[in-house]
Amino acid sequence: MCGNNMSVPLLAEAVTVSGTEKETAAVIFLHGLGDSGHGWADTMTAIRLPHVKYICPHAPRIPVTLNMKMTMPSWFDLMGLSPDSPEDEAGIKRAAENIKAIIDHEAKNGIPANRVMLGGFSQGGALSLYTALTCQQQLAGVVALSCWLPLHKSFPQAASTSGNRDMPILQCHGEMDPMIPVQFGAMTAEKLKIIVNPQKITFRTYPGLMHSSCPQEMAAVKEFIEKQLPRI
Repeated sequence: MCGNNMSVPLLAEAVTVSGTEKETAAVIFLHGLGDSGHGWADTMTAIRLPHVKYICPHAPRIPVTLNMKMTMPSWFDLMGLSPDSPEDEAGIKRAAENIKAIIDHEAKNGIPANRVMLGGFSQGGALSLYTALTCQQQLAGVVALSCWLPLHKSFPQAASTSGNRDMPILQCHGEMDPMIPVQFGAMTAEKLKIIVNPQKITFRTYPGLMHSSCPQEMAAVKEFIEKQLPRI
């Protein structure tokens, strides 16, 4: 099984940015709705650390209710983008299990869970938060960009067996985001404070930034990765 990506469907196709020296840590970064891992792999390459491997999987293509049932890359179905929208609970949980399978695969191949960080943008950031908070293994942290916490009403109970109640989270959001308003990001940060150690949560907002990332934000992400995944 060791080294066999075929047993982990998302890994077989994922874009991987290898370290330039012995890889002792990994960042799994999940793209947003309708996107692929390629763009974020380029972004990660620009802020890469030599001992870190960056894994950018592609979401499966599924019909998305929010977009008139059009088929597109999506980690789970989306019915709406407000805190009260109905949610695809089964799809979210299934997607989280697929991300946990990548974490397990890395552990089998020499990078333990506590040296793995999850991250993502928009829907991918949402999935990274949900996966980490329901994961029994202790992870290195989460980078959550322009996103929300899925199934937020199920927390803190849903995190009762989580190994990540003391996990650092960097949450970033554009103040002019027209898709996921910054207020939704702020509500998410407040909710996270009752799930994990509130002192471990950093919520940064960026004036003028819409539903995208910017160089200042990526500098903050690089700093966070360096701090939580130091060279060993």
